[in-house]
Amino acid sequence: MKSYIDEDFMLHTRTAARLYHRYAEKEPIFDFHCHLSPKEILEDVKFSNISDVWLSGDHYKWRLMRACGIPEEYITGNADPYEKFLRWAQTVEKSIGNPLYIWTHLELKNYFGVTELLNSESAPAIWNICNEKLQKPEFSARNLIVKSGVKALCTTDDPADDLACHRALAADESFPVKVLPAYRPETALHPEQPNFQAWIVKLEEVCGQKAATLSELENALEKRALYFRESGCLIADQSLLSPNFTCGTREEAESAYCKALSGSQLTAAELNAYQTQLMLFLGRLYHRMGFVMQLHFGVLRNCNSRLFYRTGPDAGFDSTGDGISAASVAAFFDKLNRTDELPPTVVYSLNACDDDKLASVLGCFQEGSFPQKMQLGAPWWFSDHRDGMRKQMKALANTGLLSGFIGMLTDSRSFLSYARHEYFRRVLCDLLGSWMEQGDIPSDESLIGEMIANICFGNSAAYFGLK
Repeated sequence: MKSYIDEDFMLHTRTAARLYHRYAEKEPIFDFHCHLSPKEILEDVKFSNISDVWLSGDHYKWRLMRACGIPEEYITGNADPYEKFLRWAQTVEKSIGNPLYIWTHLELKNYFGVTELLNSESAPAIWNICNEKLQKPEFSARNLIVKSGVKALCTTDDPADDLACHRALAADESFPVKVLPAYRPETALHPEQPNFQAWIVKLEEVCGQKAATLSELENALEKRALYFRESGCLIADQSLLSPNFTCGTREEAESAYCKALSGSQLTAAELNAYQTQLMLFLGRLYHRMGFVMQLHFGVLRNCNSRLFYRTGPDAGFDSTGDGISAASVAAFFDKLNRTDELPPTVVYSLNACDDDKLASVLGCFQEGSFPQKMQLGAPWWFSDHRDGMRKQMKALANTGLLSGFIGMLTDSRSFLSYARHEYFRRVLCDLLGSWMEQGDIPSDESLIGEMIANICFGNSAAYFGLK
């Protein structure tokens, strides 16, 4: 029987296969948005078993397990790791058609040399093979990153973080991969969340100053941004649902902030005014700091309140929300651009219906001094599959410059998720290879090959100023 994943997997033409193997396969990785733990990288953690490295913190897998009727004890509960792995194997054999089926088998093949399909029957043997290899030094956190071909990565960090792990990693010449912080003032933008007041207290303690007014909060955030920049930060990031940046005054935002500090619930209009004014401040701050601004729109958080209160955030209870309006995004960019304070920006939407709309809005704010300054980011979360990737790249090609695209990221907490870059690169080469064979683009391998190599690594390295 032919192996499920062979060297030309997902490459449906000879041209696509040539493009992948010659121009994409060996390109290094710049994972400019992930959720890996800098502490685990610094400590070079070793994993006791495949469940620790594979299932811990992976809400993608957890959602599928729940869909298969797996009890929560085997997902986020205290069940034995082996039992959790067996339940995941049961889930995998039912998940054909889901990208996790492919990612699972890519990871087994790339890291453990396992080409057998994971299912209930094969699970015990695969458990033993993976666990035996995980005991070897080359399967530590750092070595997995190096094995994956990663040149640099950016973690996701709260403004109140001390970044001690990043500073220690920067001083460690034995590790060849750059681990950079990314400034993410997520909680500051979400006063509706129950931890908001406690977080403000923590920020005040870290900064040694009060944040009793909106202006004082902004001063504290700027102070921390400076500290992040001194620690090698290149990127800022935040996620929102569908804010309306066309309205909401400074006075309304200040009032809303004081109300939130008192523990009162904000109205939709108050929350909108607050987020609008704080995002305008942050956009100008990022311009001064030299940060690239990442904006994630369209995520509806914590939909299942009963299980959310049981498991906490990031456990698989978020969903695709409504798309953001073109008028809102355009108004936000225009307000920053009027005073020449619009930083380079990458926009992601969890709602794939936004691709064409966002690409066209971004095109309005490109400028000659910075190539492809405004980026339509890679498909995010529920869209980072073959169909979502092809759709996003077609939207970018139709309305802008696919050749300037900064490519893929993992957005993951797992040290094995770098297989997603291979998945993306195969989709990219398959798309361009089919266009070449159909005569839709020139049959010039060196021209298209260089474009592919740049999308895989070169564009992102140049865009973010990676040195």
